[in-house]
Amino acid sequence: MKAPSFDYVKVQSLPELLGVLVERGDDAKIIAGGQSLVPTLNMRLSAPEILIDINGLEELKGIAVADGYLRIGALTRHYELGRSDEVAAHAPLLAQALPHIAHEAIRSRGTFGGSIANADPAAELPACLLALRGRLVIAGQNGERTVDVADFFHGLYETAIEPEEVLVAAEIPVLGGGERAAFDELVMRHGDYAIVGLAAMAKADGEILSDVRLSFFSVEGKPVLAAAAADAVNGKPLNEEVLQAAQAALENDLDPLSDLYNTAATKLHLARVLTGRVLSKLASGGA
Repeated sequence: MKAPSFDYVKVQSLPELLGVLVERGDDAKIIAGGQSLVPTLNMRLSAPEILIDINGLEELKGIAVADGYLRIGALTRHYELGRSDEVAAHAPLLAQALPHIAHEAIRSRGTFGGSIANADPAAELPACLLALRGRLVIAGQNGERTVDVADFFHGLYETAIEPEEVLVAAEIPVLGGGERAAFDELVMRHGDYAIVGLAAMAKADGEILSDVRLSFFSVEGKPVLAAAAADAVNGKPLNEEVLQAAQAALENDLDPLSDLYNTAATKLHLARVLTGRVLSKLASGGA
């Protein structure tokens, strides 16, 4: 099947982009890497009247550290994240997650901002941002605004971005002393979307964890923090009893959605398995 017909414009500046968005509104779709949009076009699941190519916007590219935050431009490619010394040093959770995203060919074109703005509940990066307490910078005709990641994802493919706005960057607090990161996911084959995944951060003093943040993905319609499971672990030596308490607490944290291949009960069971693995990684040093 071929994509429906559409107009196309390649913008050269952020003001030009915002002008086109104001003019065309809901009829427009932004294209960057195109790794999510192009398949939906070809399957006619999406039929915009105009595609706005933003690949020339240099102000949406790059990785930098300033004022205690790691800033990642929306047009930064996945492979650039994976090769970045700044990301490895200040947001190692992202570095751990990157090899799990699709395949190398996809990562060479896919963009960081595209993954975040698409808000696929099975995507790795939104869950990582939630665990990292990131914030999103969104631009519109009236200037920029910043949205905490906890308020950004509204549901299945739904975010705080308005039709006349664009995601500019994400800002992540740099890694603090004693903080550790761990990531894992369960897939049928490498490169597939996860059946269940978990991105986690914690402060560690030996095997005692605190400020635990367990961010699950591919479970509900958006990434979700498992607060009760984290409370079961915080401030306690990580032993089998504590692990089991955290796993049991997921019953209160998660309301899994079944899919074509896995029931809600299966997903909850797999979430418990990942919780044991990831908490053990955090207690032993992360990664």
